[in-house]
Formats: sequence, C-alpha cells, structure tokens
Amino acid sequence: MGQKVTALRVQKGRRRRVNVFLEGEFAFSLHPMVAAKLARGQELDEEAIAKLKEEDRLESAYENALHYLSFRPRSEHEISRHLLEKGYTPDEAAQVLERLRRVHLVDDREFAQFWVENRERFRPRGPWVLRAELRQKGIAAPIIEEVLRSLDEETSALRAAEQAMRRYRHLDEATFRRRMLGFLQRRGFSYGVARQVTEQCWRKGAADLQE
Repeated sequence: MGQKVTALRVQKGRRRRVNVFLEGEFAFSLHPMVAAKLARGQELDEEAIAKLKEEDRLESAYENALHYLSFRPRSEHEISRHLLEKGYTPDEAAQVLERLRRVHLVDDREFAQFWVENRERFRPRGPWVLRAELRQKGIAAPIIEEVLRSLDEETSALRAAEQAMRRYRHLDEATFRRRMLGFLQRRGFSYGVARQVTEQCWRKGAADLQE
C-alpha cells in the first residue's frame, strides 16, 4: 500500500528544490525536473520513492557537472573525479558523463585541442610538458599525439622565450644562455630546440643593444 502525494511546494529561497508531502506530512525534496513527474493524489510505494530519490541524485549530479563546466572546458576524467569528490558514486558519474556526451558538452579530443591552444596563447609549453599535463587530465595517448602533431615546437619556444627576455636581457652572455636554456627546457622544449632558440634570442638581444 502506497502513500498519497498531498502537496508539492517549491522551497522558499531554493527554487531548484520541491518539497514533497505524503499524507499531509513533509517526506522529502526533489529536483524540479524529477518532481514534475508527480501529481497530487498520486500514490507512491517504497520502490517508487527510492526510484525518485535515485533520479534526484542523478539530476543533482548533472547540475553539479554543468556548474563545474561553466568555468572552462573539462576532460571526462576531470568531471568524473570532481563528482566522486562530491560524494557521487562511480555509476552516477558514468551516467552523467554519458548524458553530457549526448548533448556534446564533453569531448576529450576537443578538450585536448582547447588545452594546447590555450597554452599557446598565454603560456607556451613544449611537447613534453603538454603530454604530461594532458595525461594528468586523463586524455588517451592517441588523442594527445594527434593534437600535438600540429604543434610547431620552435615557434612555441620563441613565444615562450619572449616572455623571459625582459628578465634576462641585462645578463652577460654565459648567464643569459644558461638561464634561457634552463627556462625553455623546464617549459618542456627539447634540448635542441631550446639551444637554437636561446641562440636566436641572444643574437636579437645583442643586435637591439647596438641600435
């Protein structure tokens, strides 16, 4: 024997929650999308109530993921880890990810491309560092290699070096070369590219001083 829904009331100050009353008493609250399935007079047994609460958790997890995505694109691994940290189960996280995929709000290939382009625009990194960062985000190796194929390492290194030139311009040649080379290698550029760009930067700096 079930219990009758006697009232559905939007919570004061929390319009994203609806209070459900059974037999005149408050029973639980639901997300509006879930509560929309109910009507006054409807009977709910324990199994139906459990299913509603399960749907409510999934809807809350989905909204949590959308909020997390509102700041910047995320990889599937980041979203899953975030939901697990918020107390959702692996199965709930997997269902949320599937829903996000269906509406094209998550795509690891697009995320990897965004990550590399964002780095290129603001803080250029070499392939070694980019690989490590993308692996940390849970991006599969084939996707990483596909995205990095379009990277021009020398051009990226030159852009990164430009950011350091102001700090190193006043140094003597030996110190300049050592620091610039170390800076570029820490940014993930290969020794060969870092040495070549360091040479170009030293020559450009010397030429600028002579003008």
